[in-house]
Amino acid sequence: MHPAYSVIFFTTASGAGYGLMFWLGLAHVAGLLPDSRWLPFLALATALVLVTAGLFSSTFHLGHPERAWRALSQWRSSWLSREGIAALATYVPAGLLALVWLFGVQTPLSPLLGLLVAAGAVVTVWCTGMIYASLRTIRQWHQPLVPLVYLGLAAASGALLLALILAFSGLYWPAVLASGSLVLALLLKLAYFARIDGDRGAYTAQMALGLDAEAQIRVLDPPHTRPNFIMREMGYEIGRRHATRLRRIALVALFAVPIPLAGLVVLGSGLSPLMLAVATLSAGIGLLVERWLFFAEAEHVSMLYYGRPRA
Repeated sequence: MHPAYSVIFFTTASGAGYGLMFWLGLAHVAGLLPDSRWLPFLALATALVLVTAGLFSSTFHLGHPERAWRALSQWRSSWLSREGIAALATYVPAGLLALVWLFGVQTPLSPLLGLLVAAGAVVTVWCTGMIYASLRTIRQWHQPLVPLVYLGLAAASGALLLALILAFSGLYWPAVLASGSLVLALLLKLAYFARIDGDRGAYTAQMALGLDAEAQIRVLDPPHTRPNFIMREMGYEIGRRHATRLRRIALVALFAVPIPLAGLVVLGSGLSPLMLAVATLSAGIGLLVERWLFFAEAEHVSMLYYGRPRA
């Protein structure tokens, strides 16, 4: 599939924002945040900016962005619609919690707001992953691990952001959280790679043409004399050509660099904010590569009509 840069930015930025919201909400309920209200407010404001920028960019690949609001009406059948509703609903407790921290209001409802923020973040990211996992026409996406990978990467990137922000208050427990989240996300991603590499595809060219499974067929002429929309958008070859190299880059930048740096912070270092900044930047680059590859490596079943033996 041809990667849409607006969707790549959306899934990475909003995923990190929701991951940060999730950990902030739980940390608030557990009483682990610093006494100063400014750092938690800054962290939540950062999460809201990332989420808002991501959601706004997701409309750029639409032919008519002004009609994006209509997607909210299809919540009975569309994971995209459910994602939009969950995203909007999460703004309510997140905004209220931000006001509580900004003005220093003492209210017994603040723990409930923290739980609602965390739950809304999980539901929204799950819906994002299910947008792709529900598509049977793309075997690399129609996998039960896809929403789990989205959740794992959101949690890891959010934990890194939280660790970086709270490091300025001398709190380093989020670095432990970031290390564990990154390891879990790495295991999920490796399992996903193993799953799609071992899946040869359930559909064949014979099935597409309505022929017997034993029929020997080959393409004599291309379906079109010039590249068309299907070939450009659903037969993207560049990603598969460089998949191995891009996987290595993603794994190194997203996991091999941040995990040791977060581990050094846990052990104690005067350069903790700097190391966490490097870890966060490296993870951000790795996320962009991983998400680009997630789209570019996908194979649409329509390629069976363009010479692909299986899909």
